[in-house]
Amino acid sequence: MDFSGAKTDAGRWSMLLTKGDEQLPLGRRLRERRQELGMTLKDVADRAGLSLGFISQVERDLTAPSLSSLVSICKILKTDVGTYLQQPSLENSYSRTGLRQPFSLSREERPIRYERISANFPGRKIRSVIMNISPGYRSEVISHDGEEMMFVLSGEVSTSVDGNHVILHEGDSIHFPSTSPHQVWNSSQHTSVALWVGTQDLFGEDGKEK
Repeated sequence: MDFSGAKTDAGRWSMLLTKGDEQLPLGRRLRERRQELGMTLKDVADRAGLSLGFISQVERDLTAPSLSSLVSICKILKTDVGTYLQQPSLENSYSRTGLRQPFSLSREERPIRYERISANFPGRKIRSVIMNISPGYRSEVISHDGEEMMFVLSGEVSTSVDGNHVILHEGDSIHFPSTSPHQVWNSSQHTSVALWVGTQDLFGEDGKEK
């Protein structure tokens, strides 16, 4: 896939940059919101289905959350993900390869990059993205409401669901309840590409139908 047109002037991939005060790191803004609500790190971690250590690292901007984890954190902090991030949109019911804008939540050298392929219309139940998973990328362990499915388009993706480890190759898929603790990573030497489909409101559009 050629995403050369999706880079910024600085030569980086397009990012979902924070809205409002772009100079204030995302982690710090999340910490300030948590403190505003009088919540502890453990409160957020337990209710978001994430580890305390991971929440602490996110707040100190030592690591970047996956899109799914950020949505879960925002839900616990009673705020919309759109408060912090510029959200990609899909104007039509279809999208074309090469014209989608890849985005990442991380400036790290080997992040996970997404392409939105789901539209926004009244009554929609699912969201979907194409994930470009860099070699060495490992997501955090997370659990949340809903269900999800992943289909590997190229390469291999390692998955863990409820402690069961399965390596998925091109053409393989997995479907599970999101309430099961789950994690994905790429231990190969090449970028892997997968289609993700799930019910989690990745783009903060619930209640904002067009």
